[in-house]
Amino acid sequence: MVELFDLFTKEMPYNLMKVLAVIPAYNEEQSIVKVIDDLREFAPDVDILVVNDGSSDNTARICEENPHCVLIDMPFNVGLSYAVQTGLIYAATYGYNYALQFDGDGQHRAEYIKDLLAESQNGYDIVIGSRFVSEKRPFSLRTFGSVLIIAAMRLTAGIKITDPTSGMRLYNEKLLHEFAKNINYEPEPDTIAYLARVGVRVKEIQVTMDEREFGISYFTLAKSAAYMLRMCFSILVVQWFRKRGKVEWE
Repeated sequence: MVELFDLFTKEMPYNLMKVLAVIPAYNEEQSIVKVIDDLREFAPDVDILVVNDGSSDNTARICEENPHCVLIDMPFNVGLSYAVQTGLIYAATYGYNYALQFDGDGQHRAEYIKDLLAESQNGYDIVIGSRFVSEKRPFSLRTFGSVLIIAAMRLTAGIKITDPTSGMRLYNEKLLHEFAKNINYEPEPDTIAYLARVGVRVKEIQVTMDEREFGISYFTLAKSAAYMLRMCFSILVVQWFRKRGKVEWE
């Protein structure tokens, strides 16, 4: 297990790979082993970091005992955004060229990582695994909220993202450093919209995602509605007051 403080004190191990999968995990004891095994099978050259976000179950113990991943065990629940940023700080600290945000609930498929990397190497800074590039979006109250976010992103940033809430995102070296060093860069649609508006190249590819098998999603209907409204307000209003700082790395 890597202690949080160690991120700023350890030298980079010589054998680290170029790509790091950052898995924020909250009470995912029933699915996390399957997620790690899937990554090992379909992306064996990708290093795996699990950020246990203050889970009350055995997620941390399972990951600490697993030889195929590194664990950062947060002392309490800090939320998805800060858990992901912690993983990106690790990636930046230890010299990774790519960081992949990857869910711990088993919905994302590692078989698509090679396709995300291929698009990134074509010059894109952020590549998103999307369910709806070529597949039809089913209608529900949640998907209606996504449609509002899509419209807001297109209006303000001139970019069409068909699956703005997808948590399967690949960041190149420049962007993983930028996310790691800016506290207001939440890995959310409003940040993607802002970065696209200021020149960051964003690409989507079609992927298939599985349904959650275990556990309970954080997003109830009420929380989903609040989230969608917050994202739309941020994209339409707040992003005009954001500033992009210069990020340098070795």
